Amino acid sequence: MKKPIFTFIASLLFLGHATAQENRLFPTQPNTSEIYHNLEKLGFLGTALYIAAHPDDENTRLISWLSNDKMARTGYLSLTRGDGGQNLIGPELREQLGMIRTQELLEARHRDGGEQFFTRANDFGYSKHPDETLEIWNQQEVLEDMVQIIRTFKPDVIINRFNHRTPGTTHGHHTTSAMLSMTAFKSAALKTAYASQLSRLDTWQPQRIFFNTSWWFYGSQEAFEKADKTNLLEIDAGTYYPWNGLSNSEIAALSRSEHKSQGFGSSGSRGSQTEYLEYLEGSFPTDKSDLFSGINTTWTRVSGGSKIQTQLNKILSSYDFKNPEASLPALAELHQAISRLKDEHWKAIKLRELEDIILQISGIYLEASSNQQYITDGATTPINVEVTNRSNDEINISLSANNMIALDQTQINTTSNSSTIVKGTLTIPQYFQPTSPYYLNEQASVGMYTVKAMNERGLPELESPFAVKAVVTIQNIKIYRDLKIQYKSTDPVRGEIHEPLNVVPAVSVSVQNPVYIFNEESKIIQVSMTANTDLNAGTIELCAPNDWMIKPSKIEFDAMTSGTVRTYNFNIAPPKRASRGVVSGLVKIGDQSFSKEVISIDYNHIPDQQLVRNNEAQVVKPNLKNRATTVAYINGAGDDVATAIEAIGSKVFRFEPSEVPSDLSKYDAVVVGIRAFNVAPTEMAALQERIDTYVKNGGTLMMQYNTSRRINPDALGPLSITLSRKRVTDENAAVTLLEPDHAILNKPNKITSVDFENWVQERGLYFPEKWDPAFTPILGMNDNGEEMTNGSLIVARYGNGHIIYTGLSLFRELPAGVSGAYKLLANMVSIGVDDQPVKKNSDEKF
Repeated sequence: MKKPIFTFIASLLFLGHATAQENRLFPTQPNTSEIYHNLEKLGFLGTALYIAAHPDDENTRLISWLSNDKMARTGYLSLTRGDGGQNLIGPELREQLGMIRTQELLEARHRDGGEQFFTRANDFGYSKHPDETLEIWNQQEVLEDMVQIIRTFKPDVIINRFNHRTPGTTHGHHTTSAMLSMTAFKSAALKTAYASQLSRLDTWQPQRIFFNTSWWFYGSQEAFEKADKTNLLEIDAGTYYPWNGLSNSEIAALSRSEHKSQGFGSSGSRGSQTEYLEYLEGSFPTDKSDLFSGINTTWTRVSGGSKIQTQLNKILSSYDFKNPEASLPALAELHQAISRLKDEHWKAIKLRELEDIILQISGIYLEASSNQQYITDGATTPINVEVTNRSNDEINISLSANNMIALDQTQINTTSNSSTIVKGTLTIPQYFQPTSPYYLNEQASVGMYTVKAMNERGLPELESPFAVKAVVTIQNIKIYRDLKIQYKSTDPVRGEIHEPLNVVPAVSVSVQNPVYIFNEESKIIQVSMTANTDLNAGTIELCAPNDWMIKPSKIEFDAMTSGTVRTYNFNIAPPKRASRGVVSGLVKIGDQSFSKEVISIDYNHIPDQQLVRNNEAQVVKPNLKNRATTVAYINGAGDDVATAIEAIGSKVFRFEPSEVPSDLSKYDAVVVGIRAFNVAPTEMAALQERIDTYVKNGGTLMMQYNTSRRINPDALGPLSITLSRKRVTDENAAVTLLEPDHAILNKPNKITSVDFENWVQERGLYFPEKWDPAFTPILGMNDNGEEMTNGSLIVARYGNGHIIYTGLSLFRELPAGVSGAYKLLANMVSIGVDDQPVKKNSDEKF
């Protein structure tokens, strides 16, 4: 018997219905109407897989409709984790943003009832054409993952979010996802395709593949109305579900709103909502209102399954909403019948669904918890296992210990409405790896993550290795469940909270800032160490390139108790020449060395996340001058440019848009964070008059990129600016200095083409395409084969001051330590400052 490699994502006893308000770690009990709906789902044996490129590409309305109306097993395959996007809720970018968006997708599926998959593809940023995408992605590896997921999930129908026939009209990742889907649709059935998978999996041929189209893909609603609809299926996805009191579109909005880092909060709608599916390949539906028509989705598709539907129909017809336990004997018989089936695929799926229903009806609550969220290898922590029986019968529950888990009790005979707390301990083995996303454990390339274990590919995350095994015996049926041990606490505001239990290194080491900018002076770099267990005495040092001078070379520290945080100062001086390098903290205790940093990501809408990586910071000496003494920074959507301005020597005062002081005259520059006009339009509009006066009186206003969506040309500062969707995605694209004599390219730093070397991910995005005549375009750039765009950096005199707008991706370049980006930033904030002696960045000399 071949075993499927993908396990169920949720390991809690109750998966939680689509509208539950808690996050998916919190166990929820469906009501009797929802249980009946789950019973109905037992009768549908069909599977759909939706495919696109990124988190938030998916059509949550269609996924919810497939899961809740058609009652099909429904999955979403996002080729990437969205690592290359922007973040509206915090400063996390790249792999940390991918961690957030992975969890947001899981929360979205928790809402709409779908399952979630990924490939190893790394979202390297915006791509204009599939040719560019496939130069960076490993096409064969992405296809291999897609084929493996299809062979495992076994979809009857595949639905592409994007059109495979229109390369160059949208994000290259989008079109590529559809192109590869068309190939995988056929390849999954071929024994010659990725044959190494066939030792564990069978080939699989989906019945048909669709494109989830709409009028938008036709250019206009008028063009869509005139289009040939012979191959188009029309589906009303606006169903109202009495079993939970919500429309399908309301569930979809709840799901969509989980993409909070993208700012995709959505209001639910009610009434009819039409979705369009264009038939592409495979068998054509016999009924154009049903994408599964012509595919056997009943129990008769399984050998020996014809009697099962008859049994299920009797259970549904006799279901007592006031006393659902009356169905348990019949459900036990149904369980025995399904257990005798030879079709291992559907048997495993439907037994899991049926066992969930039996547990739901019985009101069994099982939970394993710890009062610690963080634990080190070799350490032991107490655990509690709650066993609660809310049924009317006695139920036997067996718990299993293992080499990590010890329990005081393993056999519990529960009576009606009784609860038992079993005490135990969890011991983490020595040298156990710290908790971190599995796909980040190996070195990644620009386009691909490295996942060596084939059975891990495609999974959003790995199951926790810390689980108590439970066997629940009901009606002589044994139901096996793994109870993942979680950290459980009570917050005075949020109430009961469940979070993952994480293994951390004995010592966490971190450097205070991600980047340090130097001129000739030395700086103090602070290195912190956190004791995650009791520590003996040792030493801490700052490792740096050979031509950077460090004093002291190392510092001795005394023994530390768990939870203690200590910070040590190291004086570092740069070489005389321009230089760029990496520094990192190193702790030595006896014969052990520690250099790992623990990064915690904590947002209320997703489970806490942890990334463990080598600690490091950039040290850069770009021979930079900065004349801006004080800068007011108006926060936008989660960038860290303010820290970069501090790094070049300015004193920065951060303000929310609603908290900007009335008098801005004391600031040399006012810098507006990325997308501030998008995320706080009302507050930014209220600042217009204040900023207008500030600039007229000699101040400098620097505005960073905003998206073009619903932005009025008069909203971006005192002079009109019309944004476009133009961007330059090639970080190595040639840059033309359109006005080489302009002050912003000469004072206080000379900017040349060399300063645009070593940029990361892109040049910039959402460049203006029209602007007030007072503006002077400074830089010209373009991607290969495109006309030059001149809107990446524009500067205007306004009264006695200056207005700067830039779509350059400073928010990416500065954290990456790009020297030229820092020099250009210094010129921007310094442009309004009269010539004066260049300030020193402070700190003592050697």
